[in-house]
Amino acid sequence: MSDIQKIIDQLTRFRDERDWSQFHNPKDLAVALNIEAGELLELYLWKTSDQANINKVKEELADVFSFAFLIDEKYEFDVKTIVEEKISKNALKYPVEKSKGISTKYNDL
Repeated sequence: MSDIQKIIDQLTRFRDERDWSQFHNPKDLAVALNIEAGELLELYLWKTSDQANINKVKEELADVFSFAFLIDEKYEFDVKTIVEEKISKNALKYPVEKSKGISTKYNDL
């Protein structure tokens, strides 16, 4: 069992012990993920990256990962597979020879 699957199992056990699965439909999990991402972003508001409270960053990032993993679980995806598939797609959209060292979007390369 992968480390990611162990984390997902811990999250679902935590959820199920509290009977929260009824609230964890994909739409609401996506909304929660977006809210947590906003809370992560807020930690950087009016600050440089170095000024953000690193402990709060870790907490909010954990929340973002948690909701993403719960969405993964609802759809029975495999985190490793879907991330690898996306990396492969991005490699095609952003070939090294065209995109190295620049931040231009793929359709403008």
